[in-house]
Amino acid sequence: MIQASLIAIDWGTTNRRVFALGPDGAVLERFADGLGILSVPDFPAEIAALRARFGDAPMLLSGMIGSNRGWIEAPYVPCPAGFGALSRGLVRVEGTAIVPGVRDIEDVMRGEEVQLLGAVSAGLMPRQGSACLPGTHAKWARIERGAISGFRTVMTGEVFALLKQHSILSAQLQAPVRVGPAFVEGVQRALDEGELLADLFTIRARALLGGIEDPASYASGLLIGSDVAIGLSMIDEGPVALIGDPALTALYAAALEEADRDSIQIDGETAFLAGIHAIAARL
Repeated sequence: MIQASLIAIDWGTTNRRVFALGPDGAVLERFADGLGILSVPDFPAEIAALRARFGDAPMLLSGMIGSNRGWIEAPYVPCPAGFGALSRGLVRVEGTAIVPGVRDIEDVMRGEEVQLLGAVSAGLMPRQGSACLPGTHAKWARIERGAISGFRTVMTGEVFALLKQHSILSAQLQAPVRVGPAFVEGVQRALDEGELLADLFTIRARALLGGIEDPASYASGLLIGSDVAIGLSMIDEGPVALIGDPALTALYAAALEEADRDSIQIDGETAFLAGIHAIAARL
């Protein structure tokens, strides 16, 4: 058995990431699997299994585990939200602590708040600035005085997945997405025209007429370009911190470059662990 000093879990709807951390913060062991909240019939039993593997160290859970579809609901804390608000909103149950999500006027997040504030606490982005977390539901956030002051969600990743799996465009969207001429063309079209629903169908028409190469990248460019246009409309000037999977942040960095905005790419795991350590220090 690994004797961890802290067990940190980013527990989402369809996946989870588990980290066993030592006293110096080093990762002793990590694993990821498909055991998201929708696949767990008995949460106490699953927590017991993790403790059997990693010991009785403090356990911090973040993400959808604290939603009304998860184990125990951890109510959202309002913006502006910093580590103090998250710590006060922790829900403690059976030797664990569940991190609350954050709410804005008509929006919510769970899990991203740990990465956002972690990036700030680790000095990876400024205490006054803007960030985007690409993913299934991309988040654009404003950071003021080290706290999340506002944000907006864009369903870019989910829409692309739906188009790829269930739409008339499905056959054209199976290739890997890459930054290249087709992706850039899609981004530029989205930034210049803003006619996403009509432009998506041109992928079908151009494929039939023999006039499109790399349609998957073009479609991704359209969606991410539209995403970027929405995000830039609600954040301040200056570089945008892109937090998440490097493959996704690279796509958003390329799209932001087409919009004449600088960006900083931050690894999502690094930001998450920094955030978890900051919360654990307040336990």
